[in-house]
Amino acid sequence: MGLSASLWRQNLDLAHACLDHPFVQGIADGSLARDCFAYYIGQDAFFLDAFARAYSLAAAKAPCRESFATLHHLASGVLTELELHEGYALSWDIDIHTVQPGSATRQYTDFLGATAWSQPLGVTVVAMAPCMRLYAFLGQSLAQQQPLSSSYHAWVDTYSSPEFEQLAQQIEALVDDYAQDSPLVQSTYRYAMVCEARFFAAAFQHPS
Repeated sequence: MGLSASLWRQNLDLAHACLDHPFVQGIADGSLARDCFAYYIGQDAFFLDAFARAYSLAAAKAPCRESFATLHHLASGVLTELELHEGYALSWDIDIHTVQPGSATRQYTDFLGATAWSQPLGVTVVAMAPCMRLYAFLGQSLAQQQPLSSSYHAWVDTYSSPEFEQLAQQIEALVDDYAQDSPLVQSTYRYAMVCEARFFAAAFQHPS
């Protein structure tokens, strides 16, 4: 078993907690309040901007052309996600360019930024891999639930797609290539998963 798979297995408790959270289940059955999802879209757009920047910092540390190209390809995947968010924002009259980050969002983006600036490539991709694998897991899990709500089907379609699974596998391959198991690597991966759980909770608790 590679390091990325081992880290994911060690954190399945948080993955299932996210899947079972009423925010995520509300996406599946359509019961999630529109204002909660709108808040999430704005916060996630802010997060994705930081995520793309972290990819760029990681690419600057890539020791070979292949890894450099992979990281830039992953950054382009983030831009595709942002296009989905912009579509939602347009239909719901949300200006994602003026979003003020909530505390859960800021904690996550500050962690990513600090890691990308201060740590080697291996630790940086460890900090980023949980987001990709978790969203692929959530999308694929929700896609198997029947019946699915039509309200948020685009979200499920995006993260359950083979294309997104490929992106998750690409960053996990970088983890396997450049990270070595250590207390720092384990705590970095775990903290990113905690940030993901807090992110969904904050969106669900957003006051109407």
